[in-house]
Parts: sequence; structure tokens; C-alpha cells
Amino acid sequence: MNQVQQYLTKMFSLEGKTSLVIGGTGVLGGGIAETLAYAGSRVIIIGRNEVNGKQQVEKITAQGGHAEVYLGDAADKSCMTGVLEHLTNNKLQPDILVNCAGTNSPTPFFEITDEEWDRIFSINVKIVRQSCQIVAKAMLDQKIAGSIINIASVSAITPLSRVFTYSASKAAVLNLSQNLAREWAAENIRVNCITPGFFPAEQNRKVLTPDRIAKIMSHTPMNRFGNPEELAGAVLLLAANAAGSFITGHNLVVDGGFSSMTI
Repeated sequence: MNQVQQYLTKMFSLEGKTSLVIGGTGVLGGGIAETLAYAGSRVIIIGRNEVNGKQQVEKITAQGGHAEVYLGDAADKSCMTGVLEHLTNNKLQPDILVNCAGTNSPTPFFEITDEEWDRIFSINVKIVRQSCQIVAKAMLDQKIAGSIINIASVSAITPLSRVFTYSASKAAVLNLSQNLAREWAAENIRVNCITPGFFPAEQNRKVLTPDRIAKIMSHTPMNRFGNPEELAGAVLLLAANAAGSFITGHNLVVDGGFSSMTI
């Protein structure tokens, strides 16, 4: 390994770290889990889809990475306390937390019910709040230089039509992340957001009609959707303490230029 390779490895290596990826059984979360594992981290994939979780673990381990799936609903407090107990029993610590679980709905505003509003906020906001409380407390108690990465959305900064509840929930994620970054900066815990543009995944396929896609492309200078690995690269920057050591309270936008467009 030459000096350049050594330098890059030092900057982005997650060797010896343990990453928790909530929503890691999904398309985007799965790509994030892979990247963290290939950077040297042991990855705990947290989600409800057993089949997807096992497939993701098999894919990572086949490439020499270390991963396992922890089945559970992260909206249930016992899930994340169980994850931390699992780490303790295996003499591991939570170094990195990625909140990637999410859901969406194209319901017109006057048809939004309390049930739908609560369901979307439970997945998009409650999980972030609750996991940050549980995992960051462990980081603080163990004096871990941790990195927490929450996934927001371009709808958090530029409200999008048809996704009222989703937009409101992602705005809450962004605001909460910035508040927590300020709260824990002196304790060496970094909290950042990533704002993806349009990355086709299960939670948004239902709103990606042909006419919707055409409008998105007309508003995206790069004129295409994002690929999961392009989001994962941003996560790696924020996860690596060497590369991202002075980045906290930041909202890293990965949207192909969508949020830069006006007319």
C-alpha cells in the first residue's frame, strides 16, 4: 500500500467501529449498510423484513464484510434497548447510528387522517427521536466519539406537492438533528443530516407516476434519479471521524441539483 492509499484508508476507514443502520433492510438503507461494512465497520442491520435482512447480510459477508440483522420495529423502544443489550453482550459499542427508516403517502391534504399522520410521524420522526435518545445516551455514558446520521429529504427544505405529512415529518428530522448537534458537540458526538433528492425506493414508488417523474427530471439539472451508492458515499464522509471530524449540525444535500433550481 503506497502513501496515498494509506492516507485515504486512514481518512475513511471504519475499522473497529460498529454501525447501527435502522431501515437497513430497504434499498437505500441496504446500500448504506454495505458501504459502512466495506469501510471496515461491523454493521447491525435493524429492520422488520427478515428476508431482505438476511439477503443483505449474505451479500456483505460474501464480500468479506461483517454484518448481522436484528429483527424488530425501531418505533418500539424495546427494539433499540435490545440492540444495545446485544452489543454489550458481544463486547461491542455503538459508534455510528444511521436513521434510514421512512415511509410516505400521496394523500391529498383534506383527506389526511389522524391515523395516517401518526403512522408517518411514528416512522419518520419518532424512530429518530427515540433511537437518538437511547443510542446517544450509551455514547455519552461510554465516552464514545460517535456519529449520528439522520436521513431527511429535499421536501424538508422545499415543500413538495402531494406529500404533506412526509414533508412536515422530514422538516422535523432536520430541525431535531441540528438541535442535537448543538447539544452534544462538546461531548464529541456529531449529528448530521443527509437530504436526498429522488432515489427510487419502496416508500416513494407509489408517488412516482409518469407525469411526476417528468416534473422531477425537469427540475433536476443532472436529469436522472440518484443511485443508492451515491447516497452511501455521503454517509461514509459523515461517519468517518477522520474525514468528518469537524462536521456537525450540517445538512448534506445529495439531490443532483434539484434544490438549486428555481425557474
